[in-house]
Amino acid sequence: MIDLYYWTTPNGHKITMFLEEAGLPYRLIPVHIGAGEQFRPEFLAISPNNRIPAIVDQAPTDGGEPISLFESGAILLYLADKLGRFIPSDIRGRADVLQWLFWQMAGLGPMAGQNHHFGQYAPEKIPYAINRYVNETNRLYGVLNKRLADRPFIVGEYSIADMACYPWIVPHERQSQKLEDFPHLQRWFLEIKARPATVKAYARGKDINTSPTVSEEARKVLFGQTAAVVKS
Repeated sequence: MIDLYYWTTPNGHKITMFLEEAGLPYRLIPVHIGAGEQFRPEFLAISPNNRIPAIVDQAPTDGGEPISLFESGAILLYLADKLGRFIPSDIRGRADVLQWLFWQMAGLGPMAGQNHHFGQYAPEKIPYAINRYVNETNRLYGVLNKRLADRPFIVGEYSIADMACYPWIVPHERQSQKLEDFPHLQRWFLEIKARPATVKAYARGKDINTSPTVSEEARKVLFGQTAAVVKS
């Protein structure tokens, strides 16, 4: 059994996508980040970076005590290794998945996240910042589109690289991107969207978060955090 500490963000969706694909039993534990639940001591004991997702594997393969992890990329890699699925076993295939997983973690996610922030949430609309992140998101879409020109998924077979990237493409309209400008990416996106596991994963999210808009109070919780929120 996997305990998944979760909210309906792209990083949260990555993990429900994996768990639904794998058919691995899991317990969904909502962490309402707009209400500040990520600062609760019991959650910080698992995720010291006060971010979702995080997991606790109650039955690790070594038979020892439960293992807790934070950071969505680390969780995907851990679960793939645990099951021996969604990551190739050969050295070249594994390296290929890892480089694209890290590409998402270091590039697509942060750049699209800043795109969301300055375009949707920032109290002051700063044209330079908006253009900077819209353009960089566009460049990254182009990189992924080119990669998908001659293969069905990012490394050929469906993998954790696809699960990591897909949720960050879902809000493409909010990122001021048009999928029709990226035909290979669009084909990939629609195929993953139709997978039964993806449908189930996103349905779980709708059951958890019935009001996805970000209120003014939630903005105060989510944005502008400093080291002061990391309590000893």
